[in-house]
Amino acid sequence: MIGWPALNWFVLGFALFLSFGSTALAGDWADAAVARKTEGALGLPKLDHPSDNPPSAEKIRLGRKLFFDRRLSLNRTMSCGMCHIPEQGFGNYELQRAVGLEGRSLRRNAPSLVNVGYYKTLFVDGRETALETQFVSPLIAKNEMANPSIGYVVELVKSLPDYEKKFEAAFGGPATLQRIGQALAGYQRSLIAANSPFDQWKYGGDETALNESAKRGFALFSGKAGCSQCHLVGKEDAVFTDQSFHDTGYGWMREQERQNPPTTQPVEVSPGVVFHMSRKQIDDVSGPALPDLGRYEVTQDPADSWKFRTPSLRNIELTRPYMHDGGFARLKDVLAFYNGGGAPHDRQSQLLRPLGLEKSELADLEAFLKSLTSPDFSKLAEEARVEAPDNW
Repeated sequence: MIGWPALNWFVLGFALFLSFGSTALAGDWADAAVARKTEGALGLPKLDHPSDNPPSAEKIRLGRKLFFDRRLSLNRTMSCGMCHIPEQGFGNYELQRAVGLEGRSLRRNAPSLVNVGYYKTLFVDGRETALETQFVSPLIAKNEMANPSIGYVVELVKSLPDYEKKFEAAFGGPATLQRIGQALAGYQRSLIAANSPFDQWKYGGDETALNESAKRGFALFSGKAGCSQCHLVGKEDAVFTDQSFHDTGYGWMREQERQNPPTTQPVEVSPGVVFHMSRKQIDDVSGPALPDLGRYEVTQDPADSWKFRTPSLRNIELTRPYMHDGGFARLKDVLAFYNGGGAPHDRQSQLLRPLGLEKSELADLEAFLKSLTSPDFSKLAEEARVEAPDNW
């Protein structure tokens, strides 16, 4: 899928440029972020912090600066915030799969980072276990920010004079690998958004917060449809994930499609304008499609082939496209996939089965999923844009 034309990106970028500093945040935004991390939000449990990385406003301010600094990529053009866009739920709903340095394609969709602090493992294959170390991979991956080594990045940050005082304020010393990770982790853990209509109904006791369709959808979600077997809902809070890995059949299905590609491919050149190009035309200007075996790539255990981590469903209405590679553009497509039992094969999870839900039941399920949207997204985006990014 091809995203907006370059002109649209220019217009969006210019509008964002004009917006920097136009809205004064009440008080100190970083202090508010610390309070959010320590006090929690309706519907979510209190967030755990590593004992060696307690939250502070100075770390969050520094982490935000690092997150949006394009100087930290090899050719000074890419930042974390260019794939995890604040106005798009800290993901990217314009592209099916992420694009890194010099337009190099990734295999997977850029996931939302909102509520990322609640995951026990990171990346959809679970290859990282802490936000303090997760940042290394994107910085040195050749198709992401493409730095030659993580030591190179550390020396680069140390050489930039605008960071010296900020590291002193946050850590009492100069930039190090550990401190860079702690600052980035501190900022990302502050990206918390709950208090959704569902939370206000389920955990706040407000019967008027949820409409009847969404209430019926929740009954299906936790009953007939069986969604809550993996997307857990507790009595006092809900992260909406079992933190585990499952083969739903989707990864296997995509591998069959990779090995047997269609003769033509739809390419969206602008919203709603689609051309069907021949497979040969696409192959002539692109690299080969690569397999994605999910959790197997971490464990090397064949039993883990095509298993991916259960994602949280919070704010799912705002974090399209869906699945690990962004293969579904609409919630309706996701629901249709699971209603049909996924893509059955020998290793598919036994938790999946054809559901046989009626059209009205699918509509109720979608209404419930949309009730998980937090009203706090705009606040997180406002905090993210409190200053223009470095190398703007």
